[in-house]
Amino acid sequence: MSMRDHLYTKYTRVWIPDAENVWQAAEIDRDFRQGDSTLRLRLEDGTALEYPVGPDGNPLPFLRNPDILVGENDLTALSYLHEAAVLHNLRVRFLESNHIYTYCGIVLVAINPYEELQIYGEEVINAYSGRNMGDMDPHIFAVAEEAYKQMARDDRNQSIIVSGESGAGKTVSAKYAMRFFATVGGSANDANVEEKVLASNPIMEAIGNAKTTRNDNSSRFGKYIEIGFNRSYHIIGANMRTYLLEKSRVVFQAEEERNYHIFYQLCAAASSPELRDLCLTSAEDFLYTSMGENIFIQGVSDADDLERTRQAFRLLGIKDGSQNAIFKVLAGILHLGNIEIYSEKDGESCHVSSDDVHLAHFCRLLGLEAPQMEHWLCHRKLATASETYVKNMSARQAANARDALAKHIYARLFDWIVARINAALRASSKQHYFIGVLDIYGFETFEVNSFEQFCINYANEKLQQQFNSHVFKLEQEEYIKEQIPWTLIDFHDNQPCIDLIEARLGVLDLLDEECKVPKGTDQNWAQKLYKRHEASPHFQKPRMSNTAFVIIHFADKVEYECAGFLEKNRDTVYDEQINILKASQLELVADLFGDQDAHGPKSAKVNLRPARSAPKPPNKEHRKTVGLQFRSSLHLLMETLNATTPHYVRCIKPNDDKEAFSFDSHRAVQQLRACGVLETIRISAAGYPSRWTYGDFFSRYRVLMRKADVSCPDKKLVCQRVLETLIKDADMFQLGKTKIFFRAGQVAYLEKLRADKFRSACITIQKTARGWLQRLRYQKIRKSVILLQRYGRGYLARRYAEYLRLTRAAVVCQKNYRMARERRDFLAVRRATVTIQAFARGMFTRRIYQEFLLHHKALIIQSCVRGWLQRLKYRRMRRAAVVLQCAYRRCRALRRFKVLKTEARSAEGLKKLNTGMENKIVQLQRKMDEQGKDYREQNDQLLRANTTLGTELSRVQQQLQQLQQQQQAHSQRGGADSPGQVELEALRTRLEEARVLKDETDGRHQNEKTQLIQRVAELEEENALLKSEKEELNQKLKQQSGRSSEDVGSALLRAEMDAERRRYQNLLKEYSRLEQRYDNLKEEVSLTKFQPGHHRNLSNQSTPESDSNYTSISTSEAGDADDALHLVEEMGVDKAAMDIGIFVKLQKRVRELERERKRLQDSVDKMEETARNKACEEEEAKILKSAAAEQEAADLAYNTLKREELESENLRLKNDLNELRRGVSERAADDDASKELREGYDILMSQLKAASEELDARKEEVVILRTQLASATQQRADAWDEEGADEVDANVAELPSDKSQALEVYRSVCQSNKHLERELQSQASQHAEEARELRAEVETLKEDVEKKQEALNYATSLSPEALLEYSVQLEITRLTDDNLDLKESVEKLEKNERKLKKQLKIYMKKVQELEGNAGKAMLTARCANLGRSPSLASRGGRGKAELGRHVTLQRKEKDFEGMLEYDQEDESLLIKTLITDMNPNLLSGTVPCLPGYILFMCIRHADYVNDDRKVESLLTATINAIKRALKRNEDFETTSFWLANTSRLLHCLKQYSGDEAFMVQNTSKQNEHCLKNFDLAEYRQVLSDLSIQIYQQLIRVAEATIQPMIVSAMLESESIPSLAGVKPAGYRDRSSSLDGDGGRGGGYTLPALIRQLSRFHCAMRDHGLDPEIAGQVVRQLFRCVNAITLNNILLRKDVCSWSTGMQLRYNTSQMEEWLRANGLYGTGAAQALAPVIQAAQLLQVKKKSPEDADAICSLCTALNPQQIVKILNLYTPLNEFEERVTVSFIRNIQKQLQERGAADGGDTAAPQLLVDTKQTFPLLFPYAPSSLGLETVHIPASLGLHFLVRV
Repeated sequence: MSMRDHLYTKYTRVWIPDAENVWQAAEIDRDFRQGDSTLRLRLEDGTALEYPVGPDGNPLPFLRNPDILVGENDLTALSYLHEAAVLHNLRVRFLESNHIYTYCGIVLVAINPYEELQIYGEEVINAYSGRNMGDMDPHIFAVAEEAYKQMARDDRNQSIIVSGESGAGKTVSAKYAMRFFATVGGSANDANVEEKVLASNPIMEAIGNAKTTRNDNSSRFGKYIEIGFNRSYHIIGANMRTYLLEKSRVVFQAEEERNYHIFYQLCAAASSPELRDLCLTSAEDFLYTSMGENIFIQGVSDADDLERTRQAFRLLGIKDGSQNAIFKVLAGILHLGNIEIYSEKDGESCHVSSDDVHLAHFCRLLGLEAPQMEHWLCHRKLATASETYVKNMSARQAANARDALAKHIYARLFDWIVARINAALRASSKQHYFIGVLDIYGFETFEVNSFEQFCINYANEKLQQQFNSHVFKLEQEEYIKEQIPWTLIDFHDNQPCIDLIEARLGVLDLLDEECKVPKGTDQNWAQKLYKRHEASPHFQKPRMSNTAFVIIHFADKVEYECAGFLEKNRDTVYDEQINILKASQLELVADLFGDQDAHGPKSAKVNLRPARSAPKPPNKEHRKTVGLQFRSSLHLLMETLNATTPHYVRCIKPNDDKEAFSFDSHRAVQQLRACGVLETIRISAAGYPSRWTYGDFFSRYRVLMRKADVSCPDKKLVCQRVLETLIKDADMFQLGKTKIFFRAGQVAYLEKLRADKFRSACITIQKTARGWLQRLRYQKIRKSVILLQRYGRGYLARRYAEYLRLTRAAVVCQKNYRMARERRDFLAVRRATVTIQAFARGMFTRRIYQEFLLHHKALIIQSCVRGWLQRLKYRRMRRAAVVLQCAYRRCRALRRFKVLKTEARSAEGLKKLNTGMENKIVQLQRKMDEQGKDYREQNDQLLRANTTLGTELSRVQQQLQQLQQQQQAHSQRGGADSPGQVELEALRTRLEEARVLKDETDGRHQNEKTQLIQRVAELEEENALLKSEKEELNQKLKQQSGRSSEDVGSALLRAEMDAERRRYQNLLKEYSRLEQRYDNLKEEVSLTKFQPGHHRNLSNQSTPESDSNYTSISTSEAGDADDALHLVEEMGVDKAAMDIGIFVKLQKRVRELERERKRLQDSVDKMEETARNKACEEEEAKILKSAAAEQEAADLAYNTLKREELESENLRLKNDLNELRRGVSERAADDDASKELREGYDILMSQLKAASEELDARKEEVVILRTQLASATQQRADAWDEEGADEVDANVAELPSDKSQALEVYRSVCQSNKHLERELQSQASQHAEEARELRAEVETLKEDVEKKQEALNYATSLSPEALLEYSVQLEITRLTDDNLDLKESVEKLEKNERKLKKQLKIYMKKVQELEGNAGKAMLTARCANLGRSPSLASRGGRGKAELGRHVTLQRKEKDFEGMLEYDQEDESLLIKTLITDMNPNLLSGTVPCLPGYILFMCIRHADYVNDDRKVESLLTATINAIKRALKRNEDFETTSFWLANTSRLLHCLKQYSGDEAFMVQNTSKQNEHCLKNFDLAEYRQVLSDLSIQIYQQLIRVAEATIQPMIVSAMLESESIPSLAGVKPAGYRDRSSSLDGDGGRGGGYTLPALIRQLSRFHCAMRDHGLDPEIAGQVVRQLFRCVNAITLNNILLRKDVCSWSTGMQLRYNTSQMEEWLRANGLYGTGAAQALAPVIQAAQLLQVKKKSPEDADAICSLCTALNPQQIVKILNLYTPLNEFEERVTVSFIRNIQKQLQERGAADGGDTAAPQLLVDTKQTFPLLFPYAPSSLGLETVHIPASLGLHFLVRV
């Protein structure tokens, strides 16, 4: 059986031609045998078909590739290479997977999706950067990366050739390629060259692109952009070359087409201020922009595009002035087209109206002479050998000349703009390499093809020739490299077609020759072509036309119409018109036409306008034909491309309707043939298209090998044996050095053998499995039967044994039952007997009791009835009285009801009312204070008057004594009247005057008294009013409370009413206090009536003062007690206890008022004393006697009254104390009171008892003294009565001596009284203070009791568990409070201790300095004695000087306080040693972060000595040195080392800053080391920013280290060796032939990646980096792993398989295990891998049913819908036993994900496909204080820090 018979068997799928779909799939229904004329097929719809084959029929149909190969990234990897397979593969990738890019050998096929795709972001660029071309899915970025990498590797210039027909997406592809270069090879400086390169695109699109029937943004010119690079492969500049601008579009557009975009942009923005001078209107008003009859493009805003174009101009350095000049030229072209040319009557001449507006605008805008332009538009100059003359032109000729001028101006302007762009993009330094991007038109064929299509197809012929030769060259190099024999591959050579066009006497030569003929026409040129090339195989003459010709291109036959060829080739522009333009006043126009040689399309330089014109030979450039120019530029382009390494991008237009993801097979095949893709397939198919490495082939087809071959170590030999066994034809494969080369179809044959082998193995496995299952089932049944039998027999035996046990048990039960029954009967009879006896005895006893009870109740009833009758009578009478009272009160209440109704409902009214009463009380108090002030002023006046009178009285007494002495002398001399009597009369007169003054004073006093009485009356009236208002308010409150019982907010209202009631009660108390004060004042005023004014002395003044003080205390306390009792009665005991604070405040206020009363009493006493002093001069001895009697009576009455008052006040005070004692005793006697309260009560009672005893003793002493005083006074009164009236003169004469003796006695008594009163006052004040303290303590105890009572009540309501928890909480609260108290005391002690230590340190430092000075002095003295200098002694001697120095060092070491001292000049050495020259390995065995500790200890010393410049200098130098060190050494170890030390220094500055927020975890020793003088908060912020920068650098370094390892370790390495057998074969690696190796080589493995992460973690841990920061670093690295891995999954089809999912899941589990092993699982790093884990699970789950879709939607929560769909589209089965994911399943997934997104209300913006690899998590630097004490830090000697002194 031949190979054909093996292939065309039943169920084999084939491709047959189809008129509608080009190719149709079918399946062979019967095996084909050699010689059969038909092939029986069955179509996909089930239709049977007899397909004729054989010599007379069709050849055998193309075979279909296996499903495993369908959708391949590279078309050359297909086993069967033909047009049908290529078309189907592109269709599947484009429609089902939405992949627009596909490789075809070295060509990238790009299908225009007509839709914006999210596959061109910066993340995609980063994903493709640095990757091999075959590693990732096909993409334009992969081609750009390949070019960039080959330029860097081979030092060779590169080219990317982008071709395709209009609308295929050439411009967009070229734009994305340049964007890739701009991103990857960004400029090394700040020139932003890459931005300028990208900015050239909007400009070139505006002036070179237009809308066509096939494309809305079609490039109507070809361009080749050279992007220059320096030796570091950074962009330094660019250069652009353009080819064959379609100038005819300026003056003509077909239907539904537009002119160049720039014209419509200017017309759209014509109304803007800067463009009004152009005089433009709508594009419909101009001929050159309205020919297509549609001036708009759907979805495009021309005005916005113009703004983008202007911004691009500005970015490229073209200023607004130059832009305005460009716009003037463009507007002038539009006005030129609207110039009307009128034909004359003869038809041979024409004219232009001189009033033509557009002509005027054209000349004005371009700076031309209007008359000259008007003339030369209708005339031309002819030059002969002898003369020159002017010839008229017809209207048609003039219109053609006008259009030619417009085209020429636009072409010149286009070239000028390109030159300016090149000048802006010119490299500033030498260009070493470049990558060229060629965006050129593809092969075109229309219904009518003209000169433009001829040039385009000519260029494509040249490019196709270059492409074919390059492909053939690559194939040849591959075969030579692999050392396999090869034969010359026959490929299509289109050199004959090119020779037909460009060879001597070819089409272009004949065209140029005809253009030179004066009367040459298109018809003549056509005839010459027929005659010259009729025999050429690539040239044909149409049958039905004599003005057309056909050229057979490599892609298709194209018929060209000769009409217009000559005119377009000549491109005639008259010199007269050009000369007018040269003389333009507009500088830009003069530049355009000043030097025509410098503005050809080939020019890559910018030529400026010369300063002065020079004579030049006649210009020949514009006389060159367009064909000649194009051929020259095309040759230059081909030379450039041949000097570079080309890369090809073929753009395909999928349909002509511009529908998104719609595929027209006919149009696709046509373009595939035209762009050379199928030719590439044919060349590959002619050789060995399928290429496998030996390892991949061995892994894939090891199932076809024998067991002995599998164990052979030489895989190449094994593969050779297998192939020789399986493939009999040796020409079907070749063995190379590293690869196996297969002819087309051989891989499919091997796949078929492999599938048969698997199918046979499956049948064997199924057979064995089914037999095993049946045997297993039989064994289970047999085992079950045996088990049932065993259990059955056991069950019967157990039943019999149970029967025997039951029988025996029945006998025993019967016996016991009978015994129990008899016993129960006996006990029942016995119980009944006893019960009857008990009831009988009780009955007789109850009867006797009832008789006694009835008699007793009868007595009680009688007494109750009698009392009830009396009470009933009383209640009736009281009820009647109440009814009468209520009726009367009701009548009065109804009158005020309407007025008070609103106020009664609102609490605000009550508040206002109470506020008014409070204001009244306050006003009364203010008035009382004012009256008291006036009273004090009057007292002061009286005091001054008394002083004056006292002085006068003393003077009068002296005179009286003198008169008495004179009288005695006179009586001795026996003389009569003397001048003394006269003087006595004068004194009496003065006494009368004094008496009058006293009467006036008494009158004033009486007036003040009257005013006080009136004021008291007013207060009483106000009191009565307040009491009435109180009653009314109480009544209202009762009514309100009654009505509010049904209201929902009654509780709140009652609370407000209670508050108002309490305020009113307080006001009443204040009023009571004022009333009491008034009574006291009234009583004191009444007492003054009994006190004569002339016998009071200083000792008498003290008595009322002391009594007043004592009375003040007792009265206030008694008043307080009454108020308290009143408060208790009104509010209850509990509320009264709660308002004790108010009680204390009122008590304090009462004392203040009592002190005020005392001052007033003193003033009154002084005033009365003054009055008495004045009255004593008026009285003689008789008056003095009566006054003394009255004084003694008054004193006795006063003392009696004061004693009664004191007794009453003491009684009230005693009542108050009794009430207080009773209240405390009740609290203390409560059962729930605590032991602590009882102890407090006992102490309080003992203190009260002692105070009472002391008070009683003082009272007894006062009574004794007063008794003695009364007896003395009575004796003096008796002595006065015994003397007679006749002895008055003698008594008067003897008065001074008696009075002095009496006064001395009285003063002594008063002094003793005063002393006792002082003691009593001190004891009373002490008693009052103790009483206040006791009351405060009692209140405290009450509060404690209430709190404990509440706690006890709450505790009793709890369950035992809750009670236990509550008691624990209480205990914790108590301990916490105690702990806080202790902490406060400890902090106070610590502060004191720190102060003392600081003082001690200062003293010790002074002592040390003194000791050092003393030691130096002693050393100097010894040296002087020894005859040596101190320096010699210090160096040479080792005696006592060394011993003394050693002692000093020991003392400093002992007192080390964690500070390091250094000199300012050693700062640079310190920084150099610790930072600049620091090697982290030197500190491996020391304390982590040692440099940070040392730097902080130096800062501490600078702070200790208060040296701010030293602190600032050290911190600044440290920060700068760290930055320099990190910039110099950008490795992970150094960066992590300085991150740890910087953060530690920052933590130390916080920990020792003295801020309490940072000192919580400090020890007492660490708190002593806090900074004392400086606040370094600003430096802490600087260090925090520096730490963030170091962290970012650390992340960059770590990511740069692991980034090359991620893809290989996570996706490519085989972590599970058992899955190697099912790994898909490695299809052709496109970079292998260029890289120089046969495969991908050894990559990184997962253990290598984990080891690298372990090294990172160990470095951070060893350097002492905070665990939180280290966890964030690991989390960020895991996010990088996730992002890069997921991006590669989304961009690589070869890894989207079940086996990769299994490998990936295993790898992620290993990463998670590493996190757990290092204690990093809680950092959130594992959550960062969630998207990758879900992607791995998505690759492993089933993907068939709707249930699977639901499971996928619920599983993949960390992936967005776009990523899920992308992975499903990329999913590739490994073998034929797996099934692809159907399109319907993917659509179902999309629908569910959209519904989920709509339900979640997510963001409407399209989610990104790829993960942002540069995104970082928010950084948190937690505060981590160190437990290491600074005094314990040891500095190793290896650091060389000997200049640091420990302090």
